[in-house]
Formats: sequence, structure tokens, C-alpha cells
Amino acid sequence: MWRFSLCLVCITIGVSANKLFNVEQAMKNHQVVPDVIPVAPKEILLVNYTNGAKALFGNELTPTIVKDQPIVSWNADPNSFYTLCLTDPDAPSRAEPTKREWHHWLVGNIPGENVSLGETLSGYVGSGPPPKTGLHRYVFLVYKQPSKLTFDEPRISNRSVEHRDQFSINRFALKYNLGAPVAGNFYQAQYDDYVPILYKQFGVN
Repeated sequence: MWRFSLCLVCITIGVSANKLFNVEQAMKNHQVVPDVIPVAPKEILLVNYTNGAKALFGNELTPTIVKDQPIVSWNADPNSFYTLCLTDPDAPSRAEPTKREWHHWLVGNIPGENVSLGETLSGYVGSGPPPKTGLHRYVFLVYKQPSKLTFDEPRISNRSVEHRDQFSINRFALKYNLGAPVAGNFYQAQYDDYVPILYKQFGVN
């Protein structure tokens, strides 16, 4: 019996170590650390799109695939509040990120992992990388808040591009005393035929 219990402990430790290695190593390999955050989160943020696609440590997805808001989950304390962000550090391109970061989604005061009950600061917008700018990194991060917060950020609809560029999730975290992110994930995407449709949503030709 004790051998079986020991085996289960070893498997659990192995899985946890693998998760830690994947998140931290992937973010370092793709330079999410230090381009976006100074320290990688220790937990995986699960990101599932309704079409079956998943974000997974820098895999390539298309703007068509990620056009709708995903379902996200993480190892949350149901009695705590969280902030969720999706940000692109490669605007307008990774080679010349003069508008870094362009944030695509920002929700605060999320009770546990129930994003729908959180306070939407910036509505979800899918990937819209300009043509011929190569792959962009799209980084999901979750922060555990010290308490329920009062945010003085502008509220941005999913039909507006105002106030989305020149953002820094690290600066935002410092402003609201969020500490380091507790969970994260990311994918990469480049231009496809859906991008002009997205631009029309913003009234941009």
C-alpha cells in the first residue's frame, strides 16, 4: 500500500514540476520574460476556444480561430478576486514594437475564476496583426488581487481601439499592487483574411 501511495506522490510531483517547467521555460524561450513581465507565473492558465482550439505555450493559431472570447480557467481561490489580461507586446511588429503593448482584454475583480462576474475594463478583441508583420505573441496573464479593487481605468468596448496601445500589464500590476502573475499562457498569430473584418469592427479601413 505504501508503495502505491509513494508512486502517486511521485506522479503528482512530476506533473507539477512539468507544469512549472513548461510555463516558465516557454515564456523565457519566447522572451515573454522580460518583454512583458519580469517573472513568469508558476501555474498554467487554460485557454479554450469554442471551436476546440487551445492556447498552449506559443503554439500558432490564426486570427480566424481566436476571434471569439475564449473560456479560461486556473487554480483559483473562490474567496479571492483576480485580474485577467490578454496583451500583445509585438504591436505593430516584433521587430519594431513601437506601440507595445496593445492589450486585447482586461477584466478585474473576478470572483474566483468566474470571469463573467468580473468587471470588464477592456472588452475582448481577437488577434489583428497587420499584414507582413510576422508572428505576434498574445499573452494571457492572471493576477491575484489583494482585495476587491476600485479601478480608474477607461472602460473600453470591443468596438474601440482607443487607449489599447502603449499599455503595460507590468505597470498596471504595480499600480494596483497585484504582485507577480499567478497563472499564464500564450499563443502566436499572424495576419489572415479575418483581420480586415476585425478592422471594420473598429471602423478602420
